[in-house]
Amino acid sequence: MKKRWLSVFAENEIGVLARVAGLFAGKSYNLNSLTVGPTEDPTVSRMTIGLTSDDRTFEQVVKQLDRCVEVIKVIDLTETASHQKELLFVKVRACTRQEIDDLFRFAGVFSVNITDYCRDAVLLESTAPETRNDELIRLLREQFPGRIEIVRGGGVAIEAIGLAER
Repeated sequence: MKKRWLSVFAENEIGVLARVAGLFAGKSYNLNSLTVGPTEDPTVSRMTIGLTSDDRTFEQVVKQLDRCVEVIKVIDLTETASHQKELLFVKVRACTRQEIDDLFRFAGVFSVNITDYCRDAVLLESTAPETRNDELIRLLREQFPGRIEIVRGGGVAIEAIGLAER
C-alpha cells in the first residue's frame, strides 16, 4: 500500500464531484482526501485526490476516472516532482499562561500562524505538506493530551516547474 496523489481536470458542472466521489464509493476505493476548486478556466475544475492503494487498485482508479465523460485529464502526481499543501487548524484548549507563551514560540519554529487566541486557548493554522502537518499534530498530542481539536482540509497539489526550464 502506498500513498498516491492524482490531479483530475473535469468539467465544472453540477453533479461532477458527486459522480467522481460515487465512483470511489461504488468500487470500495478509499479516499484520504478530495479537494476541488475552479481553475483559470471557469468551465474547468481541478480535483486533487489523495488515496492509499496498491498498484493494481490504483491502475483501476485511473482507468475509471479516464472513462468518466466529464473528466478531461488525469495526472498521476505520485512519482512526479510536485508541490503539495493542506490546510490544518488545531485548537488547543485549557492552556495556562505559560503554555500559551510556549505555543506562540512553537508557532514561530513550525512556521504556523496563530489565527485566534484568548486567555486559555490558541488556534493554530498551518498550510504545509501533509507529512509536516502530521509531525505538528503528533507533537501537539504529546504536549497537550486530550486538549486539542483538529480540522484538516484536503491537500492541493501542482506539478513542479523543472529547474531546466528556468
